[in-house]
Amino acid sequence: MSTPEASPEPLTIGIDARAAVEVPAGRGRVVRELLRALAARAPDGHRYVLYARERWHEGDLDDRFTWRTIAARDPWWHLRAALAANGECDVFLSSNSYLTVSLLRIPAVAIVHDLLAFDPAMRANRRSAIVERLTLGPAARRAAGFVAVSRTTAHALAARHPGTASRTVVAHLGAVTPVASLTSEEEAKLPPGGFVLAVGTLEPRKNLPRLVQAYCTLEEDLRRGHPLVVVGALGWKTGETLAALRSLGTRCLPLGYVSDAALAELYRRCAVFCYPSLGEGFGLPVLEAMAAGAAVLTSNVSSLPEVGGEAVVYADPLSVPSIATQLRSLLTDEARRKRLSGQARARAREFSWSGFAEIVLEALQRASTRS
Repeated sequence: MSTPEASPEPLTIGIDARAAVEVPAGRGRVVRELLRALAARAPDGHRYVLYARERWHEGDLDDRFTWRTIAARDPWWHLRAALAANGECDVFLSSNSYLTVSLLRIPAVAIVHDLLAFDPAMRANRRSAIVERLTLGPAARRAAGFVAVSRTTAHALAARHPGTASRTVVAHLGAVTPVASLTSEEEAKLPPGGFVLAVGTLEPRKNLPRLVQAYCTLEEDLRRGHPLVVVGALGWKTGETLAALRSLGTRCLPLGYVSDAALAELYRRCAVFCYPSLGEGFGLPVLEAMAAGAAVLTSNVSSLPEVGGEAVVYADPLSVPSIATQLRSLLTDEARRKRLSGQARARAREFSWSGFAEIVLEALQRASTRS
């Protein structure tokens, strides 16, 4: 890890922390784990002002962290947050939007989770895609720095806005084992081991209809012994996905959103974790499944090989036969699944939220020294 440029004095760092409460998974998890990792660091004089609509109460944050709650809807929230941060912060981390960056007078660093909004094939949420397309350009000109969650995402950002390349660092995400235990009610809803697990918001790019088609080509005894369990909240354009899942009848168990503890237990219990996504900025569920020791089958595109390395099995997400062949191979080879489990755990240990937080903090320190 590179040595950060010296900061002339301890910083007051503003952070858009809305997602800690407002987004259950994905970007919400990134913000929550970043705050936890910053809180776990030894005191260094830095202080953090957390801007949100609602305070997050679960994080073990000390007196270095101060909450500023702003009861306003977008885009007014960003304007009010920027006005407040201009008066009380040295630098600002935009964790879930590019809009605030353009409204700030102080230096700003933006986390870039992905550029999927610019790819029509991903069929992104329409409103979110429009907002990102309108705000990324101004942020690319204004921001003092960017933190991309993968090399794939950094390259995509530089391809669209070449001037950002020299201001962008890559900070891989991490995975943690939840400390909370399952409640008796949660335990009662979880299936016993041996199932095929799919996780992710139900949206087109998660590619679940092709996974269902591949699953349907498996022999009856394999399907009987390995039902498909699907975890994830409803997203957008869900018609095709829901129809595919319903076509499996009792062979499919849709659980919706589950707690972190329940999800960790599902990763541990599954025979195979299958994530045939068409595109990801990082692919956090893959890393989480690896950390739990799951045998993982995922796509050979975008950032997913960057996460999985040689510890997972890959398929062409556009090819039903490719997904089916690899899924069948894993389900019929227990010894291979056990080997992959050990390799996955070892690979996952290379990623950490503390490492992510260190790189983010270095980027903020560098940004604070720029005029």
